[in-house]
Amino acid sequence: MMNFTFADLVGFTGVLLLLLAYFMQLSNIIKKDSKWYIVLNVVGAGLSCLASILIHYIPFVILEFTWMLVSFFPLFQRPKKA
Repeated sequence: MMNFTFADLVGFTGVLLLLLAYFMQLSNIIKKDSKWYIVLNVVGAGLSCLASILIHYIPFVILEFTWMLVSFFPLFQRPKKA
């Protein structure tokens, strides 16, 4: 039987949010430029990054931190004029 740690819980939550965003976007439930998609990616990547920090796995810290930063930028972009 597996014992789940706090890092496992944080990591599973982060990955669940990332996969949820991806599935919802592919299913046309949300658009890739919607605030919900962006927020799910930022929070999911942030939690996954935190879990990677907690287990001291630097390659995923770099990956998830970069994912979080890249996902964060669209929140501050001005809407395009039609």
